[in-house]
Amino acid sequence: MLREPDEERLDDPRVGAEALRATASAAARLRAARGAAAEAPLDALSREGRPRSLVVVGAGAAGLAGEVLAAVLGPGCPIPVVTVRDYRLPGWVGGHDLVVAAASTIGQIPEWVRECAAEAVRRGCRFLAAGPRGNPLAAVAEQARAPAVTLPQVGGPPDAVWEPAAALLAAAESIGLTAPPDAAYEAAAARLEQAAADYGPTVETWENEAKTAALEIAGSVPLVCGATPAAAAAAGYLASRSASVAGYPAVCGRAPGLLDGPIAVVDGPFGGTGPRSIFDDPVEGGAVSVRLVLLRDPEEEPAAARDLDAAADAARERGVGVTEFSASEAGALERIAGLIALIDYVTVYVALAYGAEPPTHTLVVR
Repeated sequence: MLREPDEERLDDPRVGAEALRATASAAARLRAARGAAAEAPLDALSREGRPRSLVVVGAGAAGLAGEVLAAVLGPGCPIPVVTVRDYRLPGWVGGHDLVVAAASTIGQIPEWVRECAAEAVRRGCRFLAAGPRGNPLAAVAEQARAPAVTLPQVGGPPDAVWEPAAALLAAAESIGLTAPPDAAYEAAAARLEQAAADYGPTVETWENEAKTAALEIAGSVPLVCGATPAAAAAAGYLASRSASVAGYPAVCGRAPGLLDGPIAVVDGPFGGTGPRSIFDDPVEGGAVSVRLVLLRDPEEEPAAARDLDAAADAARERGVGVTEFSASEAGALERIAGLIALIDYVTVYVALAYGAEPPTHTLVVR
């Protein structure tokens, strides 16, 4: 039986202080990583021009940064942007493709990432390594006489998305893709700073969207869904970070596929039993139910917006709770920064609500 979350812990500024300070460093991390990536020796990539595809290899946040890259470049990107999370590169990857292998912000990589990097070099792929100084991928790049981006270590969570994302965006820019201008990075950093002010530990629960969302999610199995590349990348980030930071499970989906199967869980054993009264106690009896978490994006197609609305209506009709996070009206990088910032705080608060201290290291299972 899942125990009840402790709401009082969320308003105690002493609880989880280290993890929350680290979360508040996101803007500084993005600015520092952008500066380091802009100064990296990427002339060789520029001279060789646009590749057939851009293939990202990375685990954890480094892999999720590939999804962020694809979302920021958008559906109009003239080449495929593919993130590999497998033991080997796809068979079609070859000399006409650029493979970017990224390490976590403390330099840790599982063996399969190293092997994929080495395989890319053996196949004659164009190659770029990214990670902090001394990470194992830099040695692969040096042996291949390929460039590497050395990312700074500002502090904060050991597995953060902004450093590898900045390196990937710099690589995209160097090969002639339409990457965000400097003003977009600064707008995203400002959004992250505003998130620290809005969601920080001193902001009480009743006016803190992150704390409120954490308490809504606690006690349920979140079914997280978005309908745009930015929202879908953020949904994957929520599921991954929920597990790594809070040890809490979440299921990730994307419209329109959500309505083709996953939404059926609202009628299953973890669904509701009909519309709830405002006086119902969802925690009573210790039952665990699904909760629909929708990441809304102003760039949603009308059909996608209708599908997400229909999913929310179906959930509520069956007594299943619905939580919605909304991205701001802004460029792609700023929109996804806002969603990721909210998710960072929500997942820390879920961990704290259950008496856990968010980890200061990343678990790597080999």
